[in-house]
Parts: sequence; C-alpha cells; structure tokens
Amino acid sequence: MSMLITRNALATVATAAAFVLSASAGLAADAKPLKVLLITGGCCHSYATQKDILKKGIEERINATVEQIHVDDKGTKPQLPIFGNPDYAKGYDLVIHDECAADISDLETIKGVLKPHTDGIPGVVLHCAMHSYRQKDFAQPVTKSEDRTIWFDFLGLQSTGHGAQKPIEIKFDTTAKSPITTGLADWTTGNEELYNNITILPTATKLATGKQGNDEKMVVWTNLYTDKKVRVFGTTLGHNDATVQDPKYLDLIAKGVLWATNKIDANGRPVTGYGRVSK
Repeated sequence: MSMLITRNALATVATAAAFVLSASAGLAADAKPLKVLLITGGCCHSYATQKDILKKGIEERINATVEQIHVDDKGTKPQLPIFGNPDYAKGYDLVIHDECAADISDLETIKGVLKPHTDGIPGVVLHCAMHSYRQKDFAQPVTKSEDRTIWFDFLGLQSTGHGAQKPIEIKFDTTAKSPITTGLADWTTGNEELYNNITILPTATKLATGKQGNDEKMVVWTNLYTDKKVRVFGTTLGHNDATVQDPKYLDLIAKGVLWATNKIDANGRPVTGYGRVSK
C-alpha cells in the first residue's frame, strides 16, 4: 500500500474545454482559491488515474486547488489515513469522497469520516462513495435516521448495487431549476453502472435521471445534511475512465463543487473570483 498527498499549483485553462464558467464571473485572482480535498482509493476502480483526471479537470474549470489523499490499496477496506482522524479536513473548504470502502463498517470510524461534515464542511460524493461505509442491514430500506443510516443521511441516497455496464442516457430535470444544471445538455455515457435507488431521502433534490433500457434511476442530486443544511452534491456516475475524463462529466463536477461551497449564481456561473484562471 502507498499513500500520496500532493499540493500543486493551479492548472492553466485548457482552451478546448467546453465549460462556460468564465471571465464574466470575474478574475479568479480576485479571490482566494477554494481548497478542496479529494479522497480516493479502494476496490474496483482505476483511482490512480482518475484522481489526476479529477484534479486537473476541476482546477482548469474553477478557481480551486485540489489536494489528494490516495491509497493504492484495492481492497474493500482501504487503509485511508483519514480513519481515526476526525480532523482530517481541517482547513479545507470542501471534501470530495471518491473512495470505495464497502466493508468499512465500524461505527466510530464512519462517524470520524463524517465529522468534518457534521461540523459544517460541504461535500461532493462520487460513484462508489454511495457503496461505502456499509453497516449491518444496509440493504434494508431507510425509514428513519439511526446509526446504520448515518452515511445515507449524508449522501441523500440509499443505494445498494447496480446492473451490467451499459451506456446511460442522462436527462436533466429542468423543473429543479438548479444553477448546477443550467447550461448543461443531456448526454449518453459510454458503458457505466446504473446504481439502484432503494431510498431517496427527503433532504435530497433530484437533478438528473439515468436510463438503461426501461430502467431509470436518479443519478445526479443535491442534499442538505443535518439541521445545519450542509450542502452535498452527488452523482452515481463515474465508474470508467472514459466517463470521468469526459468534459461533460467534469463540467458537472466543477459546478457541483461551486454549488456545495455556495460560489455559483442563479444563472449557473461562478460568483466573482471563482471562474477560470488565465495566464
């Protein structure tokens, strides 16, 4: 097992990027970059590649620096250094959970992972984060908040599995009137996993559905966590590298980061200082 923690400068803008979070929002130099912590590692995904795709893609689109905690442990109990350290996110504006830790079930460990968020730090949850930190009876539908549901309460979604990898038709819900989806177009992914929706919690707001044949599920949403209304953006998309490196996916994640940190306006553009950086 190895651990990687990197601190790199802001990336320059990729001229081919389609993301329109741009100069109309003001120069990024006018504001301190968002400090984002990206957590990756665990089973079943090419995190060694995807962590760098996500870092580069976010930093090219918005005024943010992405620091990484990554382990090469490919098991269902990845030994992430955040475990046992409830202060792991101190000093960060947002945490992205992209780990796959299906068999990390110790309640105190999970409470420690959640501690920054219960204290008020917003989050972004990607793909296998939905199938992590599972406890006894995790497949039993959520009916009330209890110890076994604390991770679901944070996510806004209870999901327990998926079907075969096939393209997913993504359709944004225009009735949600979310700044995250403003300006984004429906698209069809390559082969991806469509996660089931056992329970969509009442604190969650659906932003997009995904369809494989006749099977249609929520795949993008926002959640308001605890009575503090801590902002959490989520998507079940992101299994394969081809999806993660798709500009449409990276546009979506960048806007989710802006929404979670309250740095996006009603028209779907970053507030002054949080648009693209140019040199």
